[in-house]
Amino acid sequence: MLKDILSISGKPGLYRLVSQTTKGIVVESLDTGSKTIIGNSYKVSALKDIAIFTETEEKPLEDIFKNMYNLENGNPTSVNEKGKSEEIKAYFEKVLPDYDRDRVYVSDMKKVIKWYNILQQHDLLKVEEQKEENQPEEKEQGDNDK
Repeated sequence: MLKDILSISGKPGLYRLVSQTTKGIVVESLDTGSKTIIGNSYKVSALKDIAIFTETEEKPLEDIFKNMYNLENGNPTSVNEKGKSEEIKAYFEKVLPDYDRDRVYVSDMKKVIKWYNILQQHDLLKVEEQKEENQPEEKEQGDNDK
């Protein structure tokens, strides 16, 4: 879901990887749709490679987005990333109750909320239905017909 979606330091919003060149990478802004070349001097992170610290492990960003998607029933977040710190923290506790309070800052939470809303707006959150796993298997007819 997130392998071609990028965050670029010093640039707002999220970007989709288009291609690679000798001078860097070509990206498309999810906000404006404009394409640009990002040179090797920029720090570029694929969202699939980002994780959030918990008390016991690092949780992939994709898992956090799934939690948010389920909490919000696929809608945008009920809290604004520009809201009060207390509201952001309370929301994040619902999304990831065991996040590491010493290493995950409000600024990180705001970024995650902003990214989720961008992805949701562009219909890029592909949360797989878990119904298939939870449904009992159908028994084949005729097994007991002897």
